[in-house]
Amino acid sequence: MRVALFVTCVNDALFPGTGRAVVALLERLGVEVDFPAAQTCCGQPQFNTGYRRGTEPLVRRMGEAFAGYDFVVTPSGSCAAMVRENYPRIGAKAAAEGRGSELASVADVLVPRVFELTEFLVDVLGVVDVGAYFPHTVTYHPSCHGLRVLGLGERPRRLLEAVKGLELRELPGAQECCGFGGTFAVKNPDVSAAMGADKVRNALATGAEVLCGADNSCLLHVGGTLRRQGAPVRAVHLAEILASTEGELFA
Repeated sequence: MRVALFVTCVNDALFPGTGRAVVALLERLGVEVDFPAAQTCCGQPQFNTGYRRGTEPLVRRMGEAFAGYDFVVTPSGSCAAMVRENYPRIGAKAAAEGRGSELASVADVLVPRVFELTEFLVDVLGVVDVGAYFPHTVTYHPSCHGLRVLGLGERPRRLLEAVKGLELRELPGAQECCGFGGTFAVKNPDVSAAMGADKVRNALATGAEVLCGADNSCLLHVGGTLRRQGAPVRAVHLAEILASTEGELFA
């Protein structure tokens, strides 16, 4: 099994520890992980802002960077959703405009191999107990892309519930958006901040030590609000919890 890590721009620039945690976790489970150095952005910021044509070179680059791998695993529901939901649309639109079928072919080859981390663990490897140890109280925020586009469902919760020492507490209003929404936070900062404050208030109500999520873009937004308030809760990516053991804590 040849597996490539698609680390994503946010993790590469701001949360490299999440990428290291994914590698440690998968290797502990017997998976050989490569990191294609040619990978860059999946094109989500451009596409979401309306620059579809500007996204096309990044679709080609993704296809080239991850060619030949059995699976492409990413610790980001939003980036996985971008590839799986929007690459076929980009390819179909280019073909409809008479610019060839190249992008559609890239989508056909790449899309079936792209998995968000919890999908890969539960659906491909068939594991729920990954041998993790994390002695903290945790509440879980399901990000919008993972919840509504990928349909991750109970996969992240099942993985967390199997972690030794972890106490999982229900997050009120868990299915509500945290307010980040990529460029939404830039274009609508007041609304975004208010939504983030709601999420923080709900997280604090749980009494948990850790707010966990599977998208660092959401955790960047909510975690920033937590820090500005001096709240006794820290935001941690799910991969860093699952990678932690009694011998080595990643978070």
